Amino acid sequence: MVESTQFKLYAEKCAQLQHESEIRFAGIIDKDGQLIAGGFKDGLVPHESDDLRLQSFLEFVSKASIRTEYDETLGPINYLAARRDKAVLVSFPFPVTQILLLISAEPSANIESLAKKVVEIFTDVK
Repeated sequence: MVESTQFKLYAEKCAQLQHESEIRFAGIIDKDGQLIAGGFKDGLVPHESDDLRLQSFLEFVSKASIRTEYDETLGPINYLAARRDKAVLVSFPFPVTQILLLISAEPSANIESLAKKVVEIFTDVK
């Protein structure tokens, strides 16, 4: 029951993020790279047409974001960002639960503003 309630909350937070004009995808990914909440904005056609490549990417991001080898000297990862020709990709690890939030946004998106919006939405307890 708790897990179901948590997934519902994650889905609601992802839906809030999808209302932002520059965000294309907001989803919660588990440690195995599986989408457990959220997804693409309604009516949006993903850039990635090959489901297998998308799944491989989700697994890579999941593993990279949860790494902790530099946490003691540099502090934990707040987020990882990549700017590509067709999209900005940002992942936010939730280390305690070993899940992460993955955002895909338009290439014109401001990464710092996007990160601030994510923090606002995910720390807003209603």
